[in-house]
Amino acid sequence: MSYHHAQHLGSLNESLADISGDINVSFEFFPPKTEKMEQTLWSSVKRLAPLKPKFMSVTYGAGGGERDRTHEIVKRIQNETGVASAPHLTCIDASRDELRGIADEYWNNGIRSIVALRGDLPEGNPERPDMYAADLVELLKSQHDFDISVAAYPEVHPEAKSAQADLINLKRKVDAGANRAITQFFFNVESYLRFRDRCLTAGIDVEIVPGILPVTNFTQLKRFADMTNVAVPKWMHTMYDGLDEDQGTRNLLAASIAMDMVKVLRKEGVKDFHFYTLNRADLSYAICHTLGARPA
Repeated sequence: MSYHHAQHLGSLNESLADISGDINVSFEFFPPKTEKMEQTLWSSVKRLAPLKPKFMSVTYGAGGGERDRTHEIVKRIQNETGVASAPHLTCIDASRDELRGIADEYWNNGIRSIVALRGDLPEGNPERPDMYAADLVELLKSQHDFDISVAAYPEVHPEAKSAQADLINLKRKVDAGANRAITQFFFNVESYLRFRDRCLTAGIDVEIVPGILPVTNFTQLKRFADMTNVAVPKWMHTMYDGLDEDQGTRNLLAASIAMDMVKVLRKEGVKDFHFYTLNRADLSYAICHTLGARPA
């Protein structure tokens, strides 16, 4: 091995060591639909809880039944692990009075964190919604002093008229009382960094937390990306080509790509990371270990 090659390896190792330190992580889960998925969820929660995440969030679809399942999961997470739990709450399918009741119920059950979202519009419904996420944040803050996360879109929300209009909407949510913004998943780190700079210029002074999605199912990812206006780089298509029947290699790729992203982001000063776990712990745990997160 040449001297210069050894120097290069040494600098790479130093850069890996430099990324560890004082970081915050959070994890997102969704309500399971089968008994097997239920077992996977709770196994993942128990695996990730010792990393002392800032919070664990739980999604839900439209309708009261789904919300009830989310409520039970967040209560159980908080009661059994001591980790703050944050239910997703949308305003597209509930009246203001219903939302106030939900907010009171969460608060009375010890839930202090909420991810506030507008929610997906019903298909074929062109009517303008009565409420948007900024209105929901304002309503929640008027009820109780919740810690509120909202959504942000480095590559622009698919329904936004322009990038500037999308940024103005995010500022409304922050001005209404949001404590942080969590981004849609992305794979172009430059998109996130440019977006963070634009937020700062616009006077958005909360943490813009990158949402990290380890990609184990590329076919599913392409479907998600088409719906959410997320660019999937050509190099990812090349890397996953021919791996439809090779889950093991896809998992290795998913971890490698996500680790590369968080290394760059950490060196750019990012200290908070939100992981879309898809209810599976192993990849998120490995990435957090790389970041320096360790069981308490």
